[in-house]
Amino acid sequence: MGYSVGQVAGFAGVTVRTLHHYDEIGLLVPSERSHAGHRRYNDADLDRLQRILFYRELGFPLDEVAVLLDDPDADPQAHLRRQHELLTARIEKLRKMAAAVEHAMEARKMGIDLTPEEKFEVFGDFDPDRYEDEVRQRWGDTDAYRESRRRTASYTKEDWKRLTREMDAIHHRMAELLDGGVPADSEAAMDVAEEHRRFICGGYYECSHEMHAHLGRMYVDDPRFTATYDNIRSGLAVYLRDAIEANTARHGG
Repeated sequence: MGYSVGQVAGFAGVTVRTLHHYDEIGLLVPSERSHAGHRRYNDADLDRLQRILFYRELGFPLDEVAVLLDDPDADPQAHLRRQHELLTARIEKLRKMAAAVEHAMEARKMGIDLTPEEKFEVFGDFDPDRYEDEVRQRWGDTDAYRESRRRTASYTKEDWKRLTREMDAIHHRMAELLDGGVPADSEAAMDVAEEHRRFICGGYYECSHEMHAHLGRMYVDDPRFTATYDNIRSGLAVYLRDAIEANTARHGG
């Protein structure tokens, strides 16, 4: 007899009213009815609902979803390819936003002298100012914070774009080592960790090996940092922390 509307709502995490609405507008008409006239959904209906919810999650209006799903020239494989393309684009956008979060949370004020237009060009949709209060509360009384504010006050749009490129390059070098199965305590990984520390020293504040080890632990302990690095490569937060700690030990920390 298929699945009831209540069961399908539970499976999909939607309301019964939503399913009724999809039925009313012809977007998802259940294939069967019980003897009492109640809606019953089969496996093909559930597959269609899954595609509907996917496109809705990406912001497609219902009328466009209907066009996509009812395209006579589109087979299931075509839908999967389209979904993969859309997801890939969304992941890339989120990765860039997450990288911007990493800059904001490392105890620095980004783009302090940038106009709104320049901030958008450098950081995209991410607004680094939203984290300033938390940054100030956590590190405002430290020399590192004051030094970072002093340096960044004079940075131009091109300075910020250069720093973003350099940090992204370091992150991706570390991710390549992780992908290659290179141990975090290897010379190669420790060298990239040292490059990461020197980048902070050169761009923001003097970062001792001890302070760098503290940052590495924060990358794992704070879920926002973990998400930032793991959006670049799964497991990168832990790998970077371990490489930093190995490099700290190598330098007598």
